Amino acid sequence: MPKAEITNDIRRLRFEHGEMTQQELADRVGCTRQTVIMLEQGRYVPSLALALKIAEVFGKAVEEIFSLR
Repeated sequence: MPKAEITNDIRRLRFEHGEMTQQELADRVGCTRQTVIMLEQGRYVPSLALALKIAEVFGKAVEEIFSLR
């Protein structure tokens, strides 16, 4: 079975929420800026807990931010 690719709209959402910086998002969800960078680049798949925290920050459902390709 081929490996699934997970895409996200984190970068777009950060800019729609007052041009939030990567560091601001990282601080709000309890991860590092490097993790946010890797998420935005599609090089890191978040844990369920991190995905839920990110969704909470943006006031969205997890499915509105992350999608499976």
